[in-house]
Amino acid sequence: MEKIDLKDRKILYELDYDSRQSLSQIGKKVRLHKNVVIYRIKRLVEKGIIMDFYTVIDSFKLGYNSVRFYLDYRHINPEIRKEIVDYFVKNRHTWWVGSFEGSYDLAVLMWVKELHDFYVFWEETLKRYRHYFQNMEFSNYAQLRLYRSSFLLDEYNKLDREAYEIVGGGKKVETDDLDFQILTLLASNARIPTIEIAKKLNSTVDTINNRIRKLRKLDVIQGYRVSIDYYKLGYRFFKANIDLNDYMERGRIINYIKSDPHLIMIDKSIGYYDLELDFWTEGIDQFHKIMDDLTIKFPGVIKSYIYVHDAIVHKMLYMPEE
Repeated sequence: MEKIDLKDRKILYELDYDSRQSLSQIGKKVRLHKNVVIYRIKRLVEKGIIMDFYTVIDSFKLGYNSVRFYLDYRHINPEIRKEIVDYFVKNRHTWWVGSFEGSYDLAVLMWVKELHDFYVFWEETLKRYRHYFQNMEFSNYAQLRLYRSSFLLDEYNKLDREAYEIVGGGKKVETDDLDFQILTLLASNARIPTIEIAKKLNSTVDTINNRIRKLRKLDVIQGYRVSIDYYKLGYRFFKANIDLNDYMERGRIINYIKSDPHLIMIDKSIGYYDLELDFWTEGIDQFHKIMDDLTIKFPGVIKSYIYVHDAIVHKMLYMPEE
């Protein structure tokens, strides 16, 4: 586990708020000189704590649907497991592939414009690997709510979490090829200079700036964040999938849990659990404490829940590939 001090944590927190902001701005917020901020960020990158800077893009607004499926293995061995994972990773429609410990073994998320594309892919998948799938569960993502990593700080402002809440999922908006190219460059490098984008796309800085402002206004670009290896900081990932006795209480649960500093995402999907909560905690005891608190706060509302933990991410894309 890597040891970092509160100043490093504050820098990570500010990068998670807006990784495209200037280093001078970050310095003012954390009360460090710009050169010190540069040094600390460089050190965090070298240690592998900062993995990349990415842009949160609402692909629903680009006309994509997100199909997700969970798999349990059977008759499996390490060689077959690797072959299956590689098969999903290499598919151009998949954007997230991860292995878990817990209630299921593998999760795969795909971007498709037409459900027929998924049907063709899944037919081929079953022909190859149906023998190794014990259980298969499918759902469509409908909405994502993202929250700041408030657990990085000793003290945090609950209102700050609400102000930063990112809600993805909406109707398609009008974009063109230049918009898509800009988004592709920003997706995996949120700190890329505008002048570099203009040069790569044979455009002007003014045009690029205007397009980025338009994409922000349309909420296609939802934010600029930093990808952090929280495992290296001693945290563990937990995802709770919850069934409710009273679905009408879902909103109250969300309003309550979203102030928890360890909550980083709420998923809403069609055809799966009533509520999905993602956390980074200091261990399994803290995760169980959070879930126990929910069952006490909302007696009789939570029917049951399953959870997975400690994801191994095999693939992560921030933008669909044309």
